[in-house]
Amino acid sequence: MLATLWRALLAVCDVRRALRLLTDKPRLDVVFVTNIRDEAERRRFFSASANRMQHASGPRMHLGGVAAQVRGINFTAEEMVSREGRKKAKLVFIEAVKWAEAQGARVVLLAASTKRLFGRDGAELKALFPKLVFTIGDNGTAQLLCADIDRAIEQSGLKRLRPRILVIGPYGILGSAVSRHLMKAGHEVVGFGSTPKLLNDFAAETGMKVCHELREAGHFDMVVACTHSAEAKLTLEQVQWLRRAQRKLLVVDVAEPANLDAPTYARCRSAVLRQDAGNGHSPLLRYVAGPLSWSKLQLSRGTVFGCFAEAMALYHAIYREHSPVALTRDWFVVDERNTALVREAFASLQIGLPAPHCFGRPVHSFDLKQQRPELPKQPALLGQGSSSSNSSF
Repeated sequence: MLATLWRALLAVCDVRRALRLLTDKPRLDVVFVTNIRDEAERRRFFSASANRMQHASGPRMHLGGVAAQVRGINFTAEEMVSREGRKKAKLVFIEAVKWAEAQGARVVLLAASTKRLFGRDGAELKALFPKLVFTIGDNGTAQLLCADIDRAIEQSGLKRLRPRILVIGPYGILGSAVSRHLMKAGHEVVGFGSTPKLLNDFAAETGMKVCHELREAGHFDMVVACTHSAEAKLTLEQVQWLRRAQRKLLVVDVAEPANLDAPTYARCRSAVLRQDAGNGHSPLLRYVAGPLSWSKLQLSRGTVFGCFAEAMALYHAIYREHSPVALTRDWFVVDERNTALVREAFASLQIGLPAPHCFGRPVHSFDLKQQRPELPKQPALLGQGSSSSNSSF
């Protein structure tokens, strides 16, 4: 019922869309098709009776004349792991894209855990919808994430100390970009992940140090979390192993759902300084219904996920600035050329970093000196191997 009332409010408040219709413009330019984070988000966007094959509208936003909207599919990341779950999610994703095309959208984002739903190149999806531009949004997210990390290192004072940094999931798209960025900057970087072969292959390719057991990894100043894999999620006891004595562990978390999730963070917040990462901010961005919409995404005013920002920037570059190069690029590929194009498009729409936030709340200080008592020791837990919290997007 609340979700229905909220959507009705969006329809009433979306003056810009009404003006577009009066001037024969399409309802939408960009659609972000995404799965849901978890059961709490399912309750926010779907009714209790909604079936898994349903897709529904989420927040609407406007950026520099670009009209965009979230379209959610009723699957969590966990539900999309199985073969049957992925098969069903693909079917409803295609229906959501048909809806987007009917609204006039020309750019569609594969958001969150849908990025690899159609493989690494999205060939099946591109063949079904040849008139649409598809992107996974990671060129934009990667550059915003690297900028977030640089700012966190600077503001925390770690830059003077040559920090020791753990990257969780270094072999993924974002993890690879971050790892290469940090190694190029001369930092001591160690990789950890839940897939040993991929971890070892990445180490062989890049020369990066890796570890397979966090308990034996030593102490770190900073963790960059690039995956929400259950086997690689930070836990309370792992935070105790990884952080330096009398120091908070700086955690830059780009994973969706969060790697260091909210319940775990609440238990160890005296020993952790966590920030959301990979998001973009523009003074030109407007959410329909304001905080009632951006809060549903656990974001703040003028802020969107980096992949959302990329999709809107691509529409702006291709269809407003008429860039033939951007139109012909494969946006399932993350490389320097694509990232450079997105960076230019970001500049045109005044997209940069938002102020630091943690689960949508401002981070006011990057002081890593621990002000509160040490976390209580837990011998029973420390005697066991690493554990994982249950969470989904």
